[in-house]
Amino acid sequence: MSLTPLDAGGTTVGRAEEHPGFADPDYVRRRNLIADRAEGRQVGEPSPEVHYTEAEHATWRAVHKALWRAQDHWACREVLRARESAPIPADGVPQHEEVSDRLEALTGFRFTPAGGIVPNKRFLGAMVDGYFHAVQYVRHPAMPLYTPEPDVLHDVFGHGIHLADPFFADLYRTVGRAAARVDTADALDLISRVYWFTLEYGVTLEERLPGAYGAALLSSFGELGRFAHADLRPFDLAEMARLPYQVAGYQPVLFTVDSLAHLAELLHGFLDDFDETTQERYRLPVLSERGFMARPSGR
Repeated sequence: MSLTPLDAGGTTVGRAEEHPGFADPDYVRRRNLIADRAEGRQVGEPSPEVHYTEAEHATWRAVHKALWRAQDHWACREVLRARESAPIPADGVPQHEEVSDRLEALTGFRFTPAGGIVPNKRFLGAMVDGYFHAVQYVRHPAMPLYTPEPDVLHDVFGHGIHLADPFFADLYRTVGRAAARVDTADALDLISRVYWFTLEYGVTLEERLPGAYGAALLSSFGELGRFAHADLRPFDLAEMARLPYQVAGYQPVLFTVDSLAHLAELLHGFLDDFDETTQERYRLPVLSERGFMARPSGR
């Protein structure tokens, strides 16, 4: 696998596996120490307190400054309005429970701890009960504006903005209700792909200009600088199911909606009656015919 994203200056930074977040043994030990504390925890359990270092707080501050400005330029209007209520401090890494207390007061959502990628049934299904799996470790300080895996900045700057807003919170619960009704890998994979290309990597067209609304775009300085030049395609369920996609690296294909009202119409239309027969009813590719998901080996 060769994923070659760019840093903030437009320089190729190499394969995801070579990123210091995976290659620096001291960082990996710290990352794993924090991540492993989520092991064995039930959905809804409070996140453990993390004693962040000054270096980690400095990384947060650097990314906060860059992302805030990039979002001002590239995020859609609805996201910027949601950001006004989101618990995103400028001075350092917040504790999960601080973020959760604010989110719960706004939309009823709370973070629940994750150590990394969570199985679809648990991750997606927890949303119906108002729980979003989030990690607590901070990206590597040597490359603060690019990380090949989600970190606390991704979850707070991306999903924290969404979950501070009733409109987006409703869409997360819509995903959760659909996932709670099914159990097969095929059905859960379909939901995961639609979630990926919308709430993670979705783009809306405002007056024909692209605006980012997906959480992965909102939390990536690099993606915000380049997503408007990606292969932008209209929302298409069959294409979402067929295309390969990458957990690390920039996404080559993104899907657009005409507005966030259009997004809500499409997601409710597909997910409100989603069940084990949806793939056949919509004539979507079966699991074995869908594009692969690429990810680096981080541990």
